[in-house]
Amino acid sequence: GIDLGTTNSLVATVRSGQAETLPDHEGRHLLPSVVHYQQQGHTVGYAARDNAAQDTANTISSVKRMMGRSLADIQARYPHLPYRFKASVNGLPMIDTAAGLLNPVRVSADILKALAARASESLSGELDGVVITVPAYFDDAQRQGTKDAARLAGLHVL
Repeated sequence: GIDLGTTNSLVATVRSGQAETLPDHEGRHLLPSVVHYQQQGHTVGYAARDNAAQDTANTISSVKRMMGRSLADIQARYPHLPYRFKASVNGLPMIDTAAGLLNPVRVSADILKALAARASESLSGELDGVVITVPAYFDDAQRQGTKDAARLAGLHVL
């Protein structure tokens, strides 16, 4: 299971009837829900968070707050975000980064890919399927955005 959080995320499994979170190679269970984009790739988690102060426009955090919302809604709710936005054809937000225009689904997918890689490494194999938590207050568009991010990350949502 994956907890795709606003600030931090984690991945867990059940072994012998007990839930257990899966740590990274340094023993850390939480992964900051942050992605830093560059022209040639991106970093996720702690390495991305370390770039936040120096490169705010390309370091995306709290993307969960943007999921399933229109650009107008995001700008009204969060007027002080440091990102450069453009509207897509359907009015959804596109974040202008060094890696190009990215939507919240893509950013969330990059976080999910990092968590899936951690799980595959810890469990020594491919994931058959995942369960992803979403807040009870998420509407249909926000839930669908999370499912779309999982599919983009190559995950099968159960």
